[in-house]
Amino acid sequence: MSEKKNLFNKVWDLHNVGTLPTGQTQLFIGLHLIHEVTSPQAFAMLRERGLSVMYPDRTVATVDHIVPTDDQARPFKDLLAEQMMSQIEKNCREFGVTLFDISDSRQGIVHIVGPEQGLTQPGLTIVCGDSHTSTHGAFGAIAFGIGTSQVAGVLATQTLALGKPKVRRIEVNGELNPGVYAKDVTLYIIQKLGVKGGIGYAYEYAGDVFDRMTMEERMTVCNMSIEGGARCGYINPDQTTVDYLRGRPQAPQGTDFEKAAEWWLSLASGPDAEYDDVVTFDASDIEPTVTWGITPGQSIGISENVPTLDSFEEDDRAGVQEAYDYMGLEAGQSLKGVKVDVTFIGSCTNGRISDLREAAQLVKGHKVAPGVKALVVPGSQLVLKQAVEEGLDKIFEEAGFEWRAAGCSMCLAMNPDKLKGREVCASSSNRNFKGRQGSPTGRTLLMSPAMVAAAAINGHVADVREMMEPVGV
Repeated sequence: MSEKKNLFNKVWDLHNVGTLPTGQTQLFIGLHLIHEVTSPQAFAMLRERGLSVMYPDRTVATVDHIVPTDDQARPFKDLLAEQMMSQIEKNCREFGVTLFDISDSRQGIVHIVGPEQGLTQPGLTIVCGDSHTSTHGAFGAIAFGIGTSQVAGVLATQTLALGKPKVRRIEVNGELNPGVYAKDVTLYIIQKLGVKGGIGYAYEYAGDVFDRMTMEERMTVCNMSIEGGARCGYINPDQTTVDYLRGRPQAPQGTDFEKAAEWWLSLASGPDAEYDDVVTFDASDIEPTVTWGITPGQSIGISENVPTLDSFEEDDRAGVQEAYDYMGLEAGQSLKGVKVDVTFIGSCTNGRISDLREAAQLVKGHKVAPGVKALVVPGSQLVLKQAVEEGLDKIFEEAGFEWRAAGCSMCLAMNPDKLKGREVCASSSNRNFKGRQGSPTGRTLLMSPAMVAAAAINGHVADVREMMEPVGV
């Protein structure tokens, strides 16, 4: 492969089955992840046509979206949730697909269990009927969210027809300041490039900041690529990637792993790789970031004020005014001190063990503010188990948080965890759209898990840096 090719183009070309009359590429799909919400109709389509799953060993299912995180006794209290649960169990059994159900210790949010099981590997093409499939790009895979009809097509053919996007390299260099996390980095990028800025692109994240990130931090960044309009986002595999995958259940083992690792590293974009666009940012410009509006791009640093209407282009002002009105905020005001009713730490963006550790470190010795409902929801059963072993559950519970079982929970409210009325939620999830958390008038402020913890303790949006111990103390 040409060294001038970036990773995206290398992986795309390796999986190119052929070019369709439409100009689209028919891509072979290395891994297909499915869950209970977008798969029932797809399996029904297979039955109608008398088709089987072409490569069941390349398809893995889990349950996450509709799973209750408090009472998981079967049958579920929610009849629709129970029906969807029963349906995926039946479909996986009949079509020979591996399923991580709630009785399986591997169960959890689809974009968390794929990596922790070692299913997600560099150089793969990965799809799932979920928009945040871009998470898996953290490993140097190219991963796409797909629709239900496409899920059916991949089940039947293990291929997907796609138009090839351009590639934009996003470099963030320098040192991040204390209190700034991966979530702040990705919110900052979306704020600067816009929620439509990535349309037609795959994002390659590069530079000092991403090189130093752990795999879990990289997953947070890639997870939100779709929120910036990009088709996918990825980070080149390096020794951090290899070290994370070593020993994972579904990763190669022994000498096979060493051979695989050598190939994985060879896929990385070389110094002469070519791109359609390059954007650079200075890490020192990023501070703890919070959304103020109704898209992930409507955010500010915690020391800044909500922007005024005249600071936006004429075409954007109607949407900005809509955000002011919906959120009950005024141009020029600070977000510090905005009262919160609910706080949520979890989701496929920030429900990993490192996220829980960051929040627990701040929570220890404090109490949740009166009147605040605070939830901590591990992203998988393995994350939950590890957190309990480390005593994180006790730290949260002693502070007044509700400690829950693994699931998507209040990220999207397809389960009992929902906002009520005009409640304001400080959330570590990925979307702040109107009604996203279950109430048509509920309001969501996106931020890092550490910032969510600070909001829970203070009862309002606060600057996490003011709660951090000075260096050397």
